[in-house]
Amino acid sequence: MQEGKRQKQVAALLLEEFNEIFQRLGLNMLEGGMVSISSVKVTPDLLEARIYLSFFQIRDAKEGLKKIEDKAWEIKKELTTRVKHQLRRIPELKFFIDDTLEHVFKMEALFKKIKEEDGKSGSGEE
Repeated sequence: MQEGKRQKQVAALLLEEFNEIFQRLGLNMLEGGMVSISSVKVTPDLLEARIYLSFFQIRDAKEGLKKIEDKAWEIKKELTTRVKHQLRRIPELKFFIDDTLEHVFKMEALFKKIKEEDGKSGSGEE
């Protein structure tokens, strides 16, 4: 289903605010690694925001997600003060791990392995 114009506007607003809130609360750096907000999706009724987080060089992404979820109340409180004049209701926040980066690294490793195997089999036959 296609996102509506208002959904996209609210998601863009939330993404911008979350980036500033994470920086202010020190949540963009955890355990020596980085946390970034890859995207925000808002339901059509604008009552739920799904925040997709990308973890870079953090050993346990699930543990990092738990730390952020533990601060969800504080994040929502900060968000409320920032957007109370732009939104009638503050959406419920749900955090998810965005493992796109992990898939990219796995795919690159597979392509490299295939290329190496092709190089070995190609030179050995001639």
